[in-house]
Amino acid sequence: MLSLALSALLIPPVPPSSGVVKPGETLEVLWSEGEFTEGAVRAPDGAILFSDIGNRILRFDPETGAVTVFRSPSGRSNGLIVTPDGLLIAAEGANTGGNRRVSITEADGTVRTLADSFQGKRFNSPNDVALDRQGRVYVSDPRYVGDELRELDTESVYRIDPDGTVTRLETTAKKPNGLVVSPDGTTLYVSDNGPERKVLLRLDLDPATGAVSNPRVIKDFGTGRGIDGMTITTDGLVVATAGAGPLGGVYVYQPDGTPVDFIAVPENPTNVEFAGPDDSTLYITAGVSLYRIETTLTGYRPGTETE
Repeated sequence: MLSLALSALLIPPVPPSSGVVKPGETLEVLWSEGEFTEGAVRAPDGAILFSDIGNRILRFDPETGAVTVFRSPSGRSNGLIVTPDGLLIAAEGANTGGNRRVSITEADGTVRTLADSFQGKRFNSPNDVALDRQGRVYVSDPRYVGDELRELDTESVYRIDPDGTVTRLETTAKKPNGLVVSPDGTTLYVSDNGPERKVLLRLDLDPATGAVSNPRVIKDFGTGRGIDGMTITTDGLVVATAGAGPLGGVYVYQPDGTPVDFIAVPENPTNVEFAGPDDSTLYITAGVSLYRIETTLTGYRPGTETE
């Protein structure tokens, strides 16, 4: 009985298949020479930019398969996102070479700081970033590593308004990580990898002000590895990286946390991004690698709304 119980724990708690992966398609490893890959994002030219935590941002060309250096050093970049006008925003972390800031790379290649502090105190170690339809940036600021003196007494989520104002958001997360805004701009999802819980939070988001309210847990990972990075589809499905070993992979959830599907990944996954001509190709950073798989989903990117 014990062996059966242990075996059951290794089965992903989601349906075996709900048609998320296109028929006949399998996971493809594209590159495996990183130190620790993170933060995949679609560039305006269709290339995939992703962080290698060894202090560089890399560029994968889907046409040629070539991986080249986009920016080095990168300030120990982690999560990345591209604005509707094609500018790269990066969460830059702590430790040797880390800038502990949120940066933006201008069209001419100039890198400047969007924000690096709250009320005069330096960020802990910006981890991931998200955008809403009004151009506001949301950043998670946990502390996993870093030799620098901590100035803030919490690990929080912040909102950076277009005028540069930084506001701390009350999300209840103790160690926020991945975050994403729903296509209609009314929901903010935040993963919490705190010491006492590994959960996915859903918060109401006011599109007019960027204020959040009503945080509630919609998925509890217990003591397992919780959600790292995530993205979202045009119809509001949350696509998240989580788990380790047999449970490591991409989890797809309804907005209320109901499981939809699971895609196993052989290395611990860290982030995901949709790209390709119809935004249905899912790129996954995991371990030292970059993966790709064709799906039946359509990814959402801020600035692509038609209404």
